[in-house]
This record gives sequence, structure tokens and C-alpha cells, in this order.
Amino acid sequence: MSNPHPLSPHEAAQLLGWYAQMGVSEGLDEVAHDRFAASALPEPSRAEVVRPTAASDVAGRSLPAGREASSPRPSATPASSPRPAPATMVAPDIAAESARAAASAATTLNELKAALAAFEGCALKASAKNLVFADGNPAAKIMLIGEAPGADEDRLGLPFVGRSGQLLDRMLASIGLLRERDVYITNLLPWRPPGNRTPTPQEVAACMPFTQRHIALVNPDILLCIGAPSALALLGHTGILASRGKWSQFAVGERQIRAMAMLHPAYLLRQPLQKRLAWRDLQALRAAIDGGV
Repeated sequence: MSNPHPLSPHEAAQLLGWYAQMGVSEGLDEVAHDRFAASALPEPSRAEVVRPTAASDVAGRSLPAGREASSPRPSATPASSPRPAPATMVAPDIAAESARAAASAATTLNELKAALAAFEGCALKASAKNLVFADGNPAAKIMLIGEAPGADEDRLGLPFVGRSGQLLDRMLASIGLLRERDVYITNLLPWRPPGNRTPTPQEVAACMPFTQRHIALVNPDILLCIGAPSALALLGHTGILASRGKWSQFAVGERQIRAMAMLHPAYLLRQPLQKRLAWRDLQALRAAIDGGV
């Protein structure tokens, strides 16, 4: 806004002198200033203050001798840091080929775990806290395979340790089985999908060679597919309610392993009435064990 009564130079000098006597040390104008950004910069001397014209220095104009181009003053709103580039995605066919080569080279469970830790063909690895490999007794004759770790499993690095894992332990105990002695537990995927979502077919396919090699190294007598994704990926079953509790065969080389799909404990926590179906499946498992499989 223009001053309707402009001051003469003498009047302006008198006014500034009065302001100084009253302790005024800062001047205000119609444009907002970022005082925090300004305080972070060294205070230039009067001789150093330069009012460059637009595009000066940037356009390549030479500066007077002995002077250096100063950094541009920070704006009131700091510029956001550039986002890190996303992890390089591996093509599905390349990921599958790499997984097959790494999995087939593993001759022990420790070697397989190390191969999984080094595998870069599954994007879930970048967002997970821990590799969740397995738990239980590697020498057990019963192998359980779920779908993927949840939040508790990702935090602790062990499968089935959250609420669903506690229910699974009680289910096994109801037919006389203990996790640390009688079963070996793992998942299709060793890394947690964000938000506990269902694994995608691409993610399952990328890790499937490791799962197949895992089964071959453990060499169980009974394979239990826990949940719909596991039953679909390993046994080809669609519709877990229709396919659960039915014995089928899973081929490992020339050997046929008895396999059965079961309802996932997480599903049973959401649908408690379906525990009656799970109990029938557990009884079928106990009968197979008692009958020598």
C-alpha cells in the first residue's frame, strides 16, 4: 500500500532515529519472510550484499574477480528430499530361473535358508523386517506349510507365533502333537506381505522352487497345507472348504507324500463355528499317524 503522505529524507531520518531509540530492530514489509531460514545463514556484510538481476550468474555471466557465486537462499517451504529409487524389479522368468538354481544347489536346510536370504527375486523382501524360515523339528514326519508370515512372525522371525499360531499349537496338542517334537512348520513365502494381504501368484511362483526344495530336504511322511493359498499352490485345490480333509498325493521326485489341506487357524479365529471341520481333519490326521501313514 502506498503512503498517502510521503516523508522527506529529513523526516524519514528523524523517524528511523526515533525507532532506534525505542528499541525497534526489525523492519516489516508486505512480504512474509522465513526468519528461521534466514537465521541459519551467516549474516553478510553490507559490502557483500549483491542484488543480482534475473538469470544472472546462472546464465553463465562472469562474476567480478575475487567473488564466488553464493548458494540460493532457502525458501520458506523446504524442498522435499528426492525419493529413493525403488528396488530394481526382477522379471518373473528371471526370478524363477534364479530361484531354481539357488534352491537346487542347497543340500541342507541351513544352505537353503542362506540361499533364501540372498535371493532378490521377490519384492516382499524389501518391506519385511525378517526372513521367516521355519520352526519345529526338522526330523519330524509331519510338515505344515502355511501361506505367509504375519506381523508377529515378521517381528520374531518364526512362523505361526501370533494368535493363529497359538491356536495351531492347541489344535496339534488336542491330538497329542507338540510343535518342538512332532511337526515342522514353514510357509510358502518367507517374507510378510504388507498389511497381511494374500500373496500374489507372482510372489508365490518366485518362491515356489525354495518351497519344493524345502519339502524335499525335510522329506516328511505327511504334508499339511494350511489355508487356501497353500492348498492351491501345492495341491492345485480351489475352494478350501470343499477340498479340506481329503487326502491326496504330493510328488517329490519319485516319492509320493500323503497330503491334506486344512483350514488356516486365522480363518478359524474369524469363523469359530468352522472349528468342527478342523476337528474332523485333526482326527483324520491322527488316524493316519496311528495307521503308520
